[in-house]
Amino acid sequence: MAQPTYIHGTGSEEQERLALLNRLTNQSFIEFLDLTDPRSILEIGSGLGILAAEVAAHHPKTDVWGIESATQQLEIAKKQLRPNLHFVQADAHHPPFGTAQFDVVYCRYILEHVADPVRVLNEAHRVLKTGGKLHVQENNIFVLELYPDCLRFDHVWRQFVTLQAQLGGDGEIGKKLFSLLKAAGFQHIELSIAPEIHWVGMPTFRPWVEN
Repeated sequence: MAQPTYIHGTGSEEQERLALLNRLTNQSFIEFLDLTDPRSILEIGSGLGILAAEVAAHHPKTDVWGIESATQQLEIAKKQLRPNLHFVQADAHHPPFGTAQFDVVYCRYILEHVADPVRVLNEAHRVLKTGGKLHVQENNIFVLELYPDCLRFDHVWRQFVTLQAQLGGDGEIGKKLFSLLKAAGFQHIELSIAPEIHWVGMPTFRPWVEN
């Protein structure tokens, strides 16, 4: 199965946009992780390394590993220098780690871009220690509301989903997580939804529309 074309690209302008997206979303994801200083953490699909660096800063006694396949992204990620933070270049379908190696594995906005989401989740299951936890956050891209309505934005947003599907990705994969996790062998699955709702007057309204 061919690897989908990464819809966001890795050019410098796009890296700046993704860095802003990290600033908009990282804190809520770290709160979602609710970690209590595990010994080892793996991030699948580190991108620019910003989130992994923040997780490592929150847990200085924990070894945090990140894998990223894109060379351009990895070069930037490796500039996030912390003694407990490590990055390696690898495909999410083939993480270069032993079985039962990590207490926690997480991935965010990655499954929508990969060729075989179940294979990626299978590998996450493999590298987790017994009793370890996987945390996943993924897009259902239509769980977004703006007020007042932005018709041009809505048009572009729908075209984005169509283009991502044509490139081999899935912008609506979030609503499919339960079946994907079950297929990968996970038990005790807990799902929640985090809709994005922004209205004029909120400090997030303009950044979200522009981003």
